[in-house]
Amino acid sequence: MKDAIKPNLVQTLENNPAIVHGGPFANIAHGCNSILATKLALKLGDYTVTEAGFGADLGAEKFLDIKCRFGGLKPNAVVIVATIRALKQHGGVAFEDLKNENVEAMLEGCANLAKHIDTVKQFHLPYIVAINEFSSDTPKEVEALIKWCKENNHPMSLSQVWAKGGEGAIDLAQKVVEICEQENDFAPIYDVNDSIESKIETIAKKVYGAGNVVFTEEAQKQIAIYNELGWNKTPICMAKCPTSLTDVATIYGAPKDFSITVRELRPSIGAGFIVALTGNVMTMPGLPKHPAALDMDIDENGHIVGLF
Repeated sequence: MKDAIKPNLVQTLENNPAIVHGGPFANIAHGCNSILATKLALKLGDYTVTEAGFGADLGAEKFLDIKCRFGGLKPNAVVIVATIRALKQHGGVAFEDLKNENVEAMLEGCANLAKHIDTVKQFHLPYIVAINEFSSDTPKEVEALIKWCKENNHPMSLSQVWAKGGEGAIDLAQKVVEICEQENDFAPIYDVNDSIESKIETIAKKVYGAGNVVFTEEAQKQIAIYNELGWNKTPICMAKCPTSLTDVATIYGAPKDFSITVRELRPSIGAGFIVALTGNVMTMPGLPKHPAALDMDIDENGHIVGLF
């Protein structure tokens, strides 16, 4: 545990270096690794590729609005990963039928992909759509998605890393390098000095496509307390289901002008942000009254004690 502050250097199956340090879920936390790990990778490599979990509505928004703000980071480009299975689900196909070819439903689901692209554009960053191809994808589906990207002027690359490893991503890598050379005007989408309500509404409307935000009575009381304590000038970390742009997990596609309900807020003052819980999203971990971490320590000789 005493060494946990240090990033871990590991390697991929093809012996490429990867720095692993933290892996919080993007539905209930910020969804990206530590600033320390990213800055170490930037120092050691020519290009640093980092993941922001789930979609542009969660991981990317939090990476760009929270992590980049705290770390003074300016991304060069965004890779938006799309799968044909996910697009079919957003087009109305039941989970058990996703393996069946359905070009029409996939194109219907592209409305969801278009919203994620729109979100990235609002941060003024160049992007590329990486079509993550799997063996269940049919040639007609792949061809139709490539055509959709081209007709809508979205830079794209067919990524075949699932089947071919690194060889299947050469085209994507080359195109990412090219767009990294473009100038960009990256900026977070809200001013950290705005009110808590304003920051949440900005995220909900600009990133999710919501029409309005409803704050429960409990949330309103908490906001009043946070204002008094001076905790209102921090970024917002939204806790929301990862399967929908709304706060209802089963609503797919790209709905518009819906309501987002903020039922509760929790201060993560050490981390430096306020967590806003929406809908019925559940947080982690489920700890007992006396978690084992309370008994762990390091003695005066640097030895770890209290492990079970």
